[in-house]
Amino acid sequence: MIEQTTKDASTFVSQVDGAFVFIFGISILFLVGITAFMVYYILKYRKSKNAEATHIEGSNTLEIIWTVIPTILVLSMFYYGWSGWKSQTEIPDDAIPIKTIARMWSFTFQYENGLITDTLYVPKDQAVKLDLVALDVLHSLYIPAFRVKQDMVPGKKTDIWFESEKEGEYEIFCAEYCGLRHSYMTSTVKVIPLIDFEKMTQIDSTALVNNNTVVDARQAGISVTRKYGCNACHTADGSKLVGPSYKNILGRSRVVIQDDEEIEVIADEDYIRRSIYEPNIEVVKGYEKGLMLSYKDQVTEEEFMQLMDYFKYLSGQ
Repeated sequence: MIEQTTKDASTFVSQVDGAFVFIFGISILFLVGITAFMVYYILKYRKSKNAEATHIEGSNTLEIIWTVIPTILVLSMFYYGWSGWKSQTEIPDDAIPIKTIARMWSFTFQYENGLITDTLYVPKDQAVKLDLVALDVLHSLYIPAFRVKQDMVPGKKTDIWFESEKEGEYEIFCAEYCGLRHSYMTSTVKVIPLIDFEKMTQIDSTALVNNNTVVDARQAGISVTRKYGCNACHTADGSKLVGPSYKNILGRSRVVIQDDEEIEVIADEDYIRRSIYEPNIEVVKGYEKGLMLSYKDQVTEEEFMQLMDYFKYLSGQ
């Protein structure tokens, strides 16, 4: 269940909210004060009471007052903002690193033991550093409850950190428009006790480990699709998303667009390999070109074979 209250969700909450309340309070104070001042003098010096304009000399005292006071207030607001920004850039040395990967249109999280999840798990009362990697276009990781947000630029190393003080589940959003399914690019951060987090990250529980007798080939294939965010664009039940469904994919003919010409191909192992490594060479008719990037340097041969086993299962083979 997603938490509705964010008090103590992270150590940044009180600081960020305090700065917001301070700046908002000053803005309201000036809005009310200036409006009341303006209305008062409009009524006091209206034409019916002052038929002839009165010449008023300038006042050095007033000039100093309305220069010095706003300057002090602006510097105060700057200090609140700067101190909050500075604390969010000073990452503790003992922060737990978690690699965060963004691609159209999903987030995945990789821990030090190799575990990869599509939900972010973090321990309570422990600093966590997210190493942010964007594989395709500009994304932005935003956790409103923690008051943290950071753009993810392809080819540029960025990171953020936080420390949560309250167990629970909180929403993650992509806050930068990144394509057709940008609004679906969401995830969840789960804050759990430190002992549970240590148990989870001390063992390698991925489905991609050699000699893992607990996990069968189908589950391994599912893990591959989750690892690379395939499920953001493809389905396993035959329904249409950004790309074709995995269901009944193997052994069937399909019409593709190649060099602006329609040709018919059989979806065999070679076709699947081309679709993953060179996705824009043959685009299935009815789908857009250029929406999928090449995974040639990412999907290993072992992972590809696990995908094939999964696709065989979905194709009834």
